[in-house]
Amino acid sequence: MTDASQPDLILKRRNMALRAAELWRPPLFAKPDSVARRLSAAFRRFLDLQAGSIWRDLSKVLPQVRGNVLDVGCGAQPYRALFSRDTTYIGIDTIDAMAHFGYEFPDTRYFKGDDWPVEDASVDFVLCTETLEHVAEPAILLREAFRCLVAGGTLLLTVPFAARWHFIPYDYWRFTPSGLDRLLALAGFVDRCVYARGNAVTVACYKGMALILRLALPQNPSWPARAVLRVLSLPFLPVLLALAAVANISLMGEGGDDCLGYTALAKRRSV
Repeated sequence: MTDASQPDLILKRRNMALRAAELWRPPLFAKPDSVARRLSAAFRRFLDLQAGSIWRDLSKVLPQVRGNVLDVGCGAQPYRALFSRDTTYIGIDTIDAMAHFGYEFPDTRYFKGDDWPVEDASVDFVLCTETLEHVAEPAILLREAFRCLVAGGTLLLTVPFAARWHFIPYDYWRFTPSGLDRLLALAGFVDRCVYARGNAVTVACYKGMALILRLALPQNPSWPARAVLRVLSLPFLPVLLALAAVANISLMGEGGDDCLGYTALAKRRSV
C-alpha cells in the first residue's frame, strides 16, 4: 500500500496541539497579606469552586501540622495562613513561574531543573496544590518530595479533574484516583489516601458558572466588546450566585466519580 492510498486524517477543526495561550483566564491569586485581600480571597473561594474545595480540605489538615513545611509550586502562597505558628514555612517554585504562570514573590525560593533546593530528609510536611498537572514528569516531582521528607513525614497534594485546560501549554495531565495511587506507590509512599472534591452536582454548577464568568469577566482586547459582554452578563448574575450556593452546599456531601479534583495524602514510611 502506498502513502497516496492512506486516508487524509486531517479533521476540519482547530488543531489544539498548536495552541500556545488561553482565550480566557481567571484573575491570578493575590498574596493574602492584608485584610482586604483576605476578604477578597474568601469571596473568590465562594465563586472559584476549585480553590474553595481545596481550602475546605486544607483547613482541616494544615492547622494540625508541626515542624518544617515545604510548599512546592507555591505560587502566591494562598494556603500559608492555614499553617500553625509552630511550623517553619518554605515556599519553592520553578524559575519559570513568572514566565509561565505569572507568579513571582521575594520570599519564595526559585529553582531551575528537577532538583529542589532542599536537603534530604529535612521537612516534616510537603504541600503541593494544583501543581502536578503542570509537571512534564510527575514521577520526578514525587521522587523529590519523598527525598525531602523525614521518615514518617506526610505529603498532601491536590490535582484538578473536571477543569478546563489552563496555563496553556503548561498543563499536561489529569489524574484518576488509581493513577495517583500508582504514582505515589512507585515513589515509595505508604498509607495512601485519595479523596474526591465534589460530585456531579458540583461539576454541573461549576460548568454553568464558567459560562457566566466569561461574560462577567471578559478579556476581549476591545474595550467596547468588554463593556457589551459585561452588560449581557447582568441578568445572569443571580443565576451565578445561586449556582455557587448550590455548589458550595454540595461540597459538604460525599465526593463522587465525577468531581472537581482530588486531594491525596501519603506518608514516607517510618523507620
